[in-house]
Amino acid sequence: MKIPKVTKRHCKHCRKHTEHKVAEAKKKGRSTSNPLSRFGSRRLLDRGANRGAGNQGKFSKPPIKNWRSTGKKLSKKTDLRYTCNACKKTSAQHSGVRAKKIEMV
Repeated sequence: MKIPKVTKRHCKHCRKHTEHKVAEAKKKGRSTSNPLSRFGSRRLLDRGANRGAGNQGKFSKPPIKNWRSTGKKLSKKTDLRYTCNACKKTSAQHSGVRAKKIEMV
């Protein structure tokens, strides 16, 4: 996917349309982007262990033993940052688009 290095878009700080420099954000892993996120099986192990059988909803179910990455996505969503050339403030892209490769043109 080809993306222009400079685009003209609305700056919410300047409150007018200015030229913005486009840059791709640094990739972060699951642990750094959301440190509180954990696997569902481990959560079942933590909360559901030693509670006994009975009607406790999902906590009465045994933890999932083997995780298989079924239906894995083949591409990541774009995470673009736009820097205003007038006020030098940076704003993030609202919602990314799935693409295997991004090329700044």
